[in-house]
Amino acid sequence: MKRYNIVVNGKAYDVQVDEIAAGAAAPVAAPAPVAAPAPAPAAAPAAAPAPAAAPAPAAAPAPAAAPADGTQVTSPMPGTIVNVKVAAGQKVAEGDVVVVLEAMKMENDIVAPCAGTIASIAVKKGDSVNSNDLLVVIA
Repeated sequence: MKRYNIVVNGKAYDVQVDEIAAGAAAPVAAPAPVAAPAPAPAAAPAAAPAPAAAPAPAAAPAPAAAPADGTQVTSPMPGTIVNVKVAAGQKVAEGDVVVVLEAMKMENDIVAPCAGTIASIAVKKGDSVNSNDLLVVIA
């Protein structure tokens, strides 16, 4: 057993560390007090997201259902929309930049995978997107 004095946020703690063999699970008693306070805060947030979750599914199917008539251009990575370079009804050629996406402090040009006309735009400047989120539809 080893003893350490650890200072966290200006408060000193006396810590004992037992060395155990691989696969042994003896020190389970220490995490138990930590688990007891965790359920109380978890119960309060669980009640709050339930009402918030109801509006989100209503908004998500609407954009997904509308753009089924063309080639969907999706985000290759999470990031923020810096610029939308096209407008609905605009003709684009394969390789034209349709959206500029900032990810990890780098601007990435999202290009049209095919030639066609912009049928719909699902994002606007400043929107945050995740991987595979719909950006535009090319008909």
